[in-house]
Amino acid sequence: MIHLSAQYQDRTAAGKVLGELLQMQNFKEYPLILAIPNGGLAVGLPMAEMLNGDLDLLLVRKLQIPFNPEAGFGAITSLGTVILNQSLVNRIGITDQEIQRVVQATHTQIKYRKAAYQGLIDCYSPKGRIVLIVDDGLASGYTMLAAIQSVKQFSPKKTIVAVPTASVSAVSKIQGVVDDFICPHIDAGFVFAVANAYHDWYDVPEEEVIKQLQEFRKKQMKYT
Repeated sequence: MIHLSAQYQDRTAAGKVLGELLQMQNFKEYPLILAIPNGGLAVGLPMAEMLNGDLDLLLVRKLQIPFNPEAGFGAITSLGTVILNQSLVNRIGITDQEIQRVVQATHTQIKYRKAAYQGLIDCYSPKGRIVLIVDDGLASGYTMLAAIQSVKQFSPKKTIVAVPTASVSAVSKIQGVVDDFICPHIDAGFVFAVANAYHDWYDVPEEEVIKQLQEFRKKQMKYT
């Protein structure tokens, strides 16, 4: 999918823009970059290299509305945090029993997904670290809210969200719950899509995420 008015060529280019902005902060220590796959890893990789940071994945899955799987009523992370869009839950009338059923099914999906990464993730703890939570964009913001809550359970020194693009509504949810929020492109349009910020956009397959992470880990080992 190609968008001629895009702000970024691709996710890697977007990550480099964020990396340059974060280099200006002159961190006194190496940060921990937590990328949300699948699209967030390609953004986080150049950031980790530019900032000499550690890199890991934080798995986040939306809680699918039973009668509309393309939409979500909340999110759950690989660290166990569940966050609900309560106003949406109330509006569409999802019962507590339905919520628990979806949460359990989604938790199982995350468990199998973690196994697919074969020990490539959960390498670092956010405890006492400067943590940068990265994705390729924020539409509703609920996925990122779940990620933030998960990270904060570990008492990081500082929590920063860095994304290439976001909707105004997502920004309003995120800004007040983190120490810093970096987003070069905030879209106030009536209809928002993360894909519109990229000239070269595609849904990243799981195999690509695993390959990218394997290559990064090998490069790490080479220089340690």
